[in-house]
Amino acid sequence: QEDTLRCIKATSDSSASGLSYKINYDTNNYPILNWRWKVHHVLSNGNALKKEGDDYAARIYVVFPSLVFWKTRTINYIWANKLPPGKAVTSPFTKNSIMIAVESGESKTGRWIEEKRNVFEDFRKHFRQDPPRVGAIAIMTDTDNTGEKAVAWYGPIRILCASSH
Repeated sequence: QEDTLRCIKATSDSSASGLSYKINYDTNNYPILNWRWKVHHVLSNGNALKKEGDDYAARIYVVFPSLVFWKTRTINYIWANKLPPGKAVTSPFTKNSIMIAVESGESKTGRWIEEKRNVFEDFRKHFRQDPPRVGAIAIMTDTDNTGEKAVAWYGPIRILCASSH
């Protein structure tokens, strides 16, 4: 518990910590992902465009599994250090993963920020097709490529129908 909010605290020191939750749902019926997060600071050497900079103080994965593992797709909602909010890039590791900067830079660090994203629309926009069912949601605080330290807090993650937002 942090600031009277039940949350998960994640720390990373030249490593990565993640937690995933298996779930099965249709984003056509429940397109909205709603969460709260907070980071202590962004990573000074983070760079979403390069493998050696592909680290984030906070990120939320939405996983769209495939029967063939290498066709699994993910959307990563990231707290970037330099990408402007709203900017999306393909992961430097795989074309099947999109990184969307929801927050960026230091201006909002140290306080809880609430986010809402339309996962259905984000998938259609970036993969140019309707999404398959979601198979997992994960959180990750990641500094294995940059060798930095990070601390993030993740509040409740909610899946909402379109009329809820």
